[in-house]
Amino acid sequence: MPLVAHNSLPTFERLREEGIRVLAPDFALHQDIRELHVGLLNMMPDAALAATERQFFRLVGESNPIAQFYVHPFTLPELPRGKEAQAHIDQYYEPFDKIREEGLDALIVTGANVAGENLSEQIFWDPLIEVIDWSLENVTSTLCSCLATHAVMQFRYKQKRVKQADKTWGVFPHNVVEQQHPLVNDINTRFDVPHSRWNRVSREQFTEAGLHVLVESEIGVHLATSEDGLRVVFFQGHPEYDTISLLKEYKREVSLFIQEERDEYPVYPDNYFGVYEKAILNEYKQIARMARKTGLGLPAFPEQLVSNRLDNTWHDTAVEVVGNWMGLIYRVTHDDRRIPFMEGIDPDNPLGL
Repeated sequence: MPLVAHNSLPTFERLREEGIRVLAPDFALHQDIRELHVGLLNMMPDAALAATERQFFRLVGESNPIAQFYVHPFTLPELPRGKEAQAHIDQYYEPFDKIREEGLDALIVTGANVAGENLSEQIFWDPLIEVIDWSLENVTSTLCSCLATHAVMQFRYKQKRVKQADKTWGVFPHNVVEQQHPLVNDINTRFDVPHSRWNRVSREQFTEAGLHVLVESEIGVHLATSEDGLRVVFFQGHPEYDTISLLKEYKREVSLFIQEERDEYPVYPDNYFGVYEKAILNEYKQIARMARKTGLGLPAFPEQLVSNRLDNTWHDTAVEVVGNWMGLIYRVTHDDRRIPFMEGIDPDNPLGL
């Protein structure tokens, strides 16, 4: 939670210059510190629906030990679902009409499965635009994750993602490149982020769209914001991932190879497995290749042996960034969650940057 500059102590101004959140006392008195209502538009396929839900709930819940968060999951009815996933949605998720009527302070939009390369031909395209258009008028800030970032960059900023020759897959070091932005206040200047994508929106495209790039690496932009600094937050990586998320993806690709649904045995995610884990997985690779040739039985994938030794080098920074995001929303959101900003806040520059 932010400091309140209740007197003229010079330290307050020095901290402001360093990017620390310091509120003027008259501003602080007009804040209504209440619960925040956060929407989660979960577009992930059935197999990842619950895991993605848990990952984002965890990030929000860990981001502030004092604040109270009501997270409202919903999805798009146009997305095809199996019986079990649909039952989960019917029991626990809210319809968008209810979300729209009651309002949100913040919205998180996940990725989705894509059939083919053209985003505008996807079944979720038009209903996603409807949700985003509503959020830009009625929600204080919207956070887009990976595929959602690519979609918004295309339909709002006319910047189409570009297919890469090789998949960006693994855990990569990133640097904060705009350290004065309050969204990256007090986080490590270099930290890791998992990525898993075939496509990218380049730094040049973010710049051409007039957006603020806050965090990037040799593989491209991870974190950016809209022109105003808050209304839209873009993730191109997956800081919400669990420690074993990339292992699960690797296991799935191995299974596709064994079932002859892919030709080549999958490569390792970059910067993820250590020497010991690779030795175990190399041994399994030889057995899997032989099993595919001969049709003989195959032992279970050694997931437990590997998962117990994996390191998580991104979660603490992810929690801090989401905490900063929630703190910024607290500073400017209206006490009525159907209205995005309190009186006196400029929607085109809500943070006064």
